[in-house]
Amino acid sequence: MDDPLSGSTCVVHVPGSEGYARTTGLWNGAIERQPALVVACFTPRDVRAALLAARAAGLPVSVRNGGRDWVGRSLRDGGLVLDLTPMRECTVNAEALEVTLAAGVTGADLNAAVGRHGLIAMIGNEGTISMTGLLSGGGYGPLTTRFGLALDSLLAAEVVLADGRIASCDATHNRDLFWAIRGGGGNFGVITSMRLRLHKVGRVLSGIIVFPWAEASAVLARFSSMMQAAPDELAGATILSLGPSGDPVVMISPTWSGELERGRQIVREMESFGTPMVSKVEPMAASDLLSITNGKLVSGRGYSLATRWLADLSPDVVSALVSAYDDRTSPVSSIILHHFHGAGTRVPPEDTAFGMRRPHFSALIYGVWEPAHLDGTKHRRWAHDLSLKLSNWALPGGYANLLHHDAREQVASAFGPNGRRLLELKARFDPDDVFSAIPLPGR
Repeated sequence: MDDPLSGSTCVVHVPGSEGYARTTGLWNGAIERQPALVVACFTPRDVRAALLAARAAGLPVSVRNGGRDWVGRSLRDGGLVLDLTPMRECTVNAEALEVTLAAGVTGADLNAAVGRHGLIAMIGNEGTISMTGLLSGGGYGPLTTRFGLALDSLLAAEVVLADGRIASCDATHNRDLFWAIRGGGGNFGVITSMRLRLHKVGRVLSGIIVFPWAEASAVLARFSSMMQAAPDELAGATILSLGPSGDPVVMISPTWSGELERGRQIVREMESFGTPMVSKVEPMAASDLLSITNGKLVSGRGYSLATRWLADLSPDVVSALVSAYDDRTSPVSSIILHHFHGAGTRVPPEDTAFGMRRPHFSALIYGVWEPAHLDGTKHRRWAHDLSLKLSNWALPGGYANLLHHDAREQVASAFGPNGRRLLELKARFDPDDVFSAIPLPGR
């Protein structure tokens, strides 16, 4: 290892060291992996040196941008981890409405940097998620209906390829690589920096409306009807979870980015879905949206996640969701449904690797338990069984960024007709299968 890494600024963490312990912790506390070593990288050349060193030594490679992936793909037993979390540079060009960020930048980092300029970037719902992981696999977020997926804001990227070459790509240079990393995940190289489009938006309305559990079916049905006719300015999620009293509730979390008085009318209509126990939807800066959802899925618990795409919340789907939550095996498990419509649906499916461009609900089923070291079999089964039940009404595939490799039937359809091209580009850019990120069909 000494020769390939000589001259680099890499820092190597070995088992037993403080740095190793810090960099091998995962959000999903149920997963433990033992890499051979972790190499902290500070520049693209560091990434190149560490990657070539791993290949020379015959070590499996994984990439750690933040460790939030619930499957724990940022670590591989006996492998070399390319730890990119030290790469946190974030440069805003407010005049051009662009930002350039390094591979370790999280959603919270980016949100804070652009928020200081009164701008917003397309981030997700959790600040600790790395932008690289979010964007390369898709990127649903609170303003997706207005501005598209996170990947739709990507203008250019720098990628370290499996053979050590450092490639730049955009809409006119290395177009195949640029296409693949917008939805195909980190399967084609190590993304070390990205340039993103920023957006201007005034104050938004957002918050939470909480309804008693007895009204769950009616609230879900009316939420479904509203969201399927919603304009771009209205985004929304509904959550089946525990309320402040410890009893189950159904919550609606709207985000309105249009004219405020019209938004207040929509909120009043949502409140009429039932008998709100709490309604706190307020004007705020768009950069404050993260405060509503950040940290709700507690780091260190045990997690098993299943996901389905649904055309609507039909009576059968609503019944399955409510019954499953009634029968949950853990009090801290939850079900979250986001609706995708608007700007992201107007991107042709073949323009990016992310092929799902029709309106849909994205159902996220979280089997959660604590302490994380306890056997999670029954909680995993609960999430799996609900996913299987929903498959009776689901659209083909599912959000690949959150699918386990074992979900082969969903993975086979997750990219639609783009799957074949992704496999061809995988063979071209990474013929030795060095990188294993979100699942690709047939692999």
